[in-house]
Amino acid sequence: MTSTGPAGVPMDIVSDADWWRQAVVYQIYPRSFADSNGDGIGDLPGITERVPYLAELGIDAVWLSPFYPSALADGGYDVDDYRNVDPRLGTLDDFDKLVAALSEYGIRMIVDIVPNHTSDRHEWFAEALAAGKGSAARDRYIFRDGLGPDGSQPPSDWDFSFGGPSWTQVEDGQWYLHLFAPQQPDLNWANREVRDDFLKTLRFWADRGVAGFRIDVAHGLVKDLSEPLPSRLDLPDPEAENANHPLWDRDEVHDIYAEWRQVLNEYDPPRTAVAEAWVHRSRRVRYASPTSLGQAFQFDLLQADWDPAQFRRVITDNLAEAQLTGASSTWVLSNHDVLRHATRYGLPAGAARPGVESVGNRWLRSGGTEPVVDAQLALRKARAGTLLMLALPGSAYLYQGEELGLPEVTNIPDTARQDPMFHRTGGELVGRDGCRVPLPWTATGPSFGFGAGEGHLPAPVWFGRFAVSTQEADPDSTLWLYRDALRLRRELQSDERLDWVPEMNEDVLHFVRPGGWHSVTNFGAEPVPMPAGKLVATSAPLAAGTLPPNTTVWVRDH
Repeated sequence: MTSTGPAGVPMDIVSDADWWRQAVVYQIYPRSFADSNGDGIGDLPGITERVPYLAELGIDAVWLSPFYPSALADGGYDVDDYRNVDPRLGTLDDFDKLVAALSEYGIRMIVDIVPNHTSDRHEWFAEALAAGKGSAARDRYIFRDGLGPDGSQPPSDWDFSFGGPSWTQVEDGQWYLHLFAPQQPDLNWANREVRDDFLKTLRFWADRGVAGFRIDVAHGLVKDLSEPLPSRLDLPDPEAENANHPLWDRDEVHDIYAEWRQVLNEYDPPRTAVAEAWVHRSRRVRYASPTSLGQAFQFDLLQADWDPAQFRRVITDNLAEAQLTGASSTWVLSNHDVLRHATRYGLPAGAARPGVESVGNRWLRSGGTEPVVDAQLALRKARAGTLLMLALPGSAYLYQGEELGLPEVTNIPDTARQDPMFHRTGGELVGRDGCRVPLPWTATGPSFGFGAGEGHLPAPVWFGRFAVSTQEADPDSTLWLYRDALRLRRELQSDERLDWVPEMNEDVLHFVRPGGWHSVTNFGAEPVPMPAGKLVATSAPLAAGTLPPNTTVWVRDH
């Protein structure tokens, strides 16, 4: 008989070296999860207080977004110190207590590593500015002389992720590269000291009980800055199959991750890693290699329309991709960088032009008329999409609040917005604050139970309808759908295979997992006959003998 932990979690799952292959990982954006001291910012003790909630949800691991010291120029992804905790969020002792509290329930910890850039407050960058041109300190970053007779022009005309130029000039006239905000200077990964320091960081957190790492901008570390630098108009699409981009997805980056893998394999069980790499899927497999990071996010399902043909193609392609490396697939519908799928699925057809940023439907625009979202339809599709996703072989990544069916918050006052994307584009892009509003725990209160006072981003008046306390009292709520689905997923889980079941109706997507576990989704606008078998889960109420529109069911053969 399998022994169980305090939450009924099988201990063989806790100790299994392959635990990550079909794990459910819950992403916590710490500043917006739970505030223990009433300062408006979520913190590590707040998360620790909510560990029983996470255990009741039924997750296998927590992915903790950056909690390091930071000026918050980019929501914590501008890191001052990679081996410490932001004092506003707690201490290293608080981190250890959180890891211990999670482990009591068999829940593992994954932390974010941000290797492409530091913050401009990092001690290395301060040294670089003080040391001057040609110094060893400055070689840790990417500094260049400017163009023109007096060097007053940037080394290139590149304009990147958050808007504005990608070079910033310092007092002695040189310029430094930053592919994101100016407060995020890019590191020089040709420098051996940089490489060694990150190996030290990996060991630091692994020694504290961290089970794995999510690697931010994993495809961006290595650059080819051979002179002359190309114009931005000559740069290829970084997600093209054979892009040969000077800044993204360079072959040499895998030499770095081969070293990381050696460190991760020093531990028993080996520490895991998953790459955030926005690259063509034919090149994504390299990040998921067992000699590299071992797993890579695929955002194809997140970017797909609510369309059965797209879903089937994405699922088929990504399962085949996983087989090439021996990794498992990663499924995600929402995260801290994208429009929540409980809003995204309610956008009218063609709303991405204009009204929504067209690249991945990531961010609402502030200019012009924003599209009207059918909130009820969006939530129905989101519940159906989630139940389908949780039936897929591989690991599932959930973003905090999606288990409540939280929609995107679009009416944040401009004066309260924090995302550098908003400020760097003069408000053209609203940014990602809408999915980072603090979670509602109670139906009332200044921040709906997030903390004793107001949260760092204002919550709308309707948030109470989505609160944990409200949904716990309703067995038909989205929270209970997630809890029940995750419990059943654990019971039904099998080999990482699926077989497609032919359907007469092209609006229906039907697959079966080993053991006779079927997932059937009706993407269409009309009811279809219910599949045969014993019903074990449904994303919406059923009509007699039919599967309603925008609904997923799980059934078993026996």
